[in-house]
Amino acid sequence: MRVSKLVARTLREDPKDAPLRSHNLLLRGGYILQVAAGIYTLMPLAKRVAQKIERIIREEMNRIEGQEITMPVVMPRELWDEAGRYEAVGPEMLRFRDRNGQDMLLGMTHEEPVVQAARAHITSYRQLPVMMYQIQTKFRDEARSRGGLIRVREFTMKDAYSFHTTHEDMIEYYDRCHAAYGRIFRRAGLRDFVDVESDTGMMGGGMSHEFMFLTDVGEDTLFLCGKCGYRANREVARFAFTPADGIAAGPLEKVATPGKKTIEEVSEFLGVGAADTAKAVLYVHGKSDFVFVLIRGDFEVNETKLAKILGKGELRPAQDEEIRALGAVPGYASPVGLDATKFTLLVDETVLRSRNLVTGANEEGFHVRNFNADRDLKGGRAVELATPREGDACATCGGPLRVSRGIEIGNIFQLGTKYSAPMRCEFLDADGKSRPMIMGCYGIGVGRLLASVVEESNDAYGPIWPISIAPYEVHVCVLDAQKGGVGEAAAGLVEKLEAAGVEVLVDDRNEKAGVQFADADLFGVPLRLILSPRNLAQGMVEFKFRGQKASEMWPVDEVPARLAEVISREKSKYLD
Repeated sequence: MRVSKLVARTLREDPKDAPLRSHNLLLRGGYILQVAAGIYTLMPLAKRVAQKIERIIREEMNRIEGQEITMPVVMPRELWDEAGRYEAVGPEMLRFRDRNGQDMLLGMTHEEPVVQAARAHITSYRQLPVMMYQIQTKFRDEARSRGGLIRVREFTMKDAYSFHTTHEDMIEYYDRCHAAYGRIFRRAGLRDFVDVESDTGMMGGGMSHEFMFLTDVGEDTLFLCGKCGYRANREVARFAFTPADGIAAGPLEKVATPGKKTIEEVSEFLGVGAADTAKAVLYVHGKSDFVFVLIRGDFEVNETKLAKILGKGELRPAQDEEIRALGAVPGYASPVGLDATKFTLLVDETVLRSRNLVTGANEEGFHVRNFNADRDLKGGRAVELATPREGDACATCGGPLRVSRGIEIGNIFQLGTKYSAPMRCEFLDADGKSRPMIMGCYGIGVGRLLASVVEESNDAYGPIWPISIAPYEVHVCVLDAQKGGVGEAAAGLVEKLEAAGVEVLVDDRNEKAGVQFADADLFGVPLRLILSPRNLAQGMVEFKFRGQKASEMWPVDEVPARLAEVISREKSKYLD
């Protein structure tokens, strides 16, 4: 490919509203073009990278006996009603009516149609297990798309679905897919990633894991234990809480705290730490159900865990007037003395295992000291809703937890019979009895993986692509093509390289060296050959790696053989 014909306009200045490095460089290098919020065109360079990522994914899915299919982007409501998800999924799923007045939707995930395919073609235990996968366009109406390809509304995703006769068989395949994911990410050139326990979310099922690229700009908070290897997303992370044993309960005492409403204000005014307080957090669940959460003042409520405890229904913070309607006072609220029939009371373990806390008195300008839940509360459900913090003890081994940030690049779910049972996706077992198939689900975002590689592998001048997914393997810079036979020499060299199967991008423009090199850095091709009149006069061609200052001089006639050796060596680094 000649740069003069490449549809890729490079930018010298940083684009506005692109703080993430990958977003910035993909725009500057002409890789992507924004069409609307969270919707992008992949230009030729990005498309070549995406195709190579997809090829790696296909190879690894086929390696674990996957069968590729293509399911529709548009689906009828009836299919999703079978699984009970049409109404359960929120506004992130785009719904519309076709010209016949039928309710339709744009697929954001494909459990329902793959179950339909399985039940239509699989009837006996002898046909199981099987896995079907696709690489398909999806649409999710994200409320806050961000970071270029990191969080988008329209995206390409590999989603795979396995079907089994037993839970044990599904677990065995789940582990095989888990290993395949590691191979995919390593082959794509990503190095700093981990798998973590995660919330199953709208997908449902018994267990799930997310693969996270570790980066300070990640949108997910992770908790990692360096001692035992425990790893979990904030949504499901647990920690070991040390109870306050041997401390006698003091008498409940009302104290004046005029104008002091926040934990910080109350703690400072009374001369206690945030860990010596209990705060009330009130929510409305569904249309009108009030939920009263009592948690220690130095912790935050994990709303993902809370939503899972409460079940279906929207969850939102209660407004001041709603809090007053319960008999509580905003800023001074607690469940003490309230009519417990008006709300659901959830008491976190951090409160249950602490002694002599300061909490609200349900009276303007007053709190109470020496609150002890086991003595001063009647009723309530014990829960674990506190979000861990840096240094909290690991629930598995007691070691200190480390907080990290990450970008989700893949996920796997143990779905069980969540979809197969209601959709009657069944098989006949060895005894001739009909049973629902056990399912697993496995997804990878192609664009997000592409962007994550850029986040990890770049310098001040542009991306540095791993050769396994680079848009081209070699970038040939032709300087002063009209002088000293440079143009003819370049054409002959490129012809030999392409005949040998090398992917070549050649800058045939009549541009100065600085312009060519700047664009080459933005394109990020890993290997570079530079032809100039001075070097050719000595029978030499300059070779260098993208991202390295040092270069080598190669005799012209040795370039194809030497380059073949380098390409073979570099590609071997990404074999798994």
